[in-house]
Amino acid sequence: MDATRTAPARLATWQRAARELALVAVLFLAYKAGRQVVAGQDDVALANGEWVWRLERLLRLPDETLVQGPLLSHELLVRLANSYYAYVHFPATVLCLAWLWLRRPAHYVRLRRALAALTAVALVLHVCVPLAPPRLTVLTGLVDTGTRFGPSVYGPPDTDQLSNQYAAMPSLHVGWALAIALALMAVTAGRLRWLWLLHPLVTALVVVVTGNHYWLDGAVAVALLVAILAVLPTPAPDPPTLPSGPVRPHVQLPACARRATAPTGPGAADVRLRPPGRG
Repeated sequence: MDATRTAPARLATWQRAARELALVAVLFLAYKAGRQVVAGQDDVALANGEWVWRLERLLRLPDETLVQGPLLSHELLVRLANSYYAYVHFPATVLCLAWLWLRRPAHYVRLRRALAALTAVALVLHVCVPLAPPRLTVLTGLVDTGTRFGPSVYGPPDTDQLSNQYAAMPSLHVGWALAIALALMAVTAGRLRWLWLLHPLVTALVVVVTGNHYWLDGAVAVALLVAILAVLPTPAPDPPTLPSGPVRPHVQLPACARRATAPTGPGAADVRLRPPGRG
C-alpha cells in the first residue's frame, strides 16, 4: 500500500525536476544565442564602455581604479577575487535553488521566477546595448586581473565562443547574488540572517576589482531585481507545525465559560452536591 502511494509521488518529483532543468537549459541556450547576435559589434561595445565611464564621472561615482589599484600589489588577494568571480557565482545559485526546492518550495518558485525574469531582461539589454567591460576599455585604465594573475574564465574576445564578453550591463553576478541573499533572508530567522547580504556585497566589490563590471552595471541589476520582486507575488507563510504526541480528546473550557455555565440560585450548592438518582 505504501509502495503504491510512494511511486506516483516519486514520479511527480522527477517530473518537476525535469521541468526545472529544462527551464535552465532554455535560458542557457537563449543566452548563448545572444552571444551570436552581438558578434561583430566590438566597436559599438567599446564605444558604449567609454560612454558609461564618462557618465560615472559625471555622476561623481568612485573611480574603479581606486579600488583595483591598491590590490594589484597583493597577488594573493587578486587571485582570491578572481576565484570568487569564477567559482562562487553559479554554484552558490544552484545550491540555493536546490535547498529551497527541497525545503521551501514556495520561496523556490519565487526565486526561480525572479532569476528567469532578470536574466531575460538582461539578455535583451545585452543584445540592444552591447557594452565592453572596463578591463577591455582602454580609457578606464583597469587591468584584466584574470589574464594577468589567474584564474580566468574568459579567452580572447575575438575567439571566445562560450561567453558574451560584451554583456557588462547589467551585472548578472550582482543581480543573482542579491536575489539568493534576499531569498535566504526570507526563510531565515534571527539577526544572523543579515549576514546573507555579505554575498552580494562581496560580489559587487569583486566584479569591480577584477575589471569585469562598472559600478553602474551592478546598480542597474539591483534596480531591475527590485522592480521584478515588487511585481512577483509574495510566498504564503509556511503552515504551523503541529505538536508531536497523542492528541487529548477533551476540551477544557476557560474559567469564564465555566462560571457562566455553573448553576446559580439559592439551591445551587445543593444541586451540585446532590448524589445522582436522588431527585
